[in-house]
Amino acid sequence: MARASTRVNIILDEERALKLRYLAERTHTNAGTLARSLLSSALDEADPDPRDVTVLLDGIDGAWDQALAGLADARAGRVVPLEDL
Repeated sequence: MARASTRVNIILDEERALKLRYLAERTHTNAGTLARSLLSSALDEADPDPRDVTVLLDGIDGAWDQALAGLADARAGRVVPLEDL
């Protein structure tokens, strides 16, 4: 029986996108397949303790500002309803 999957879209900055393409070329692998494998491995190794997740998120440059901007957009109605996607 096939396992259920959920699609997740991830936007990489230019530097990481280039690195992913380079790794994919070097391994003769599709970039999407390689990204899925790398993300799966990272998630398997991630500690689900909320304190550790907070430290990880705090280490992402601009993440807090982006989260606040997204919240402000949502509150101001600058969103696309899911049914319109």
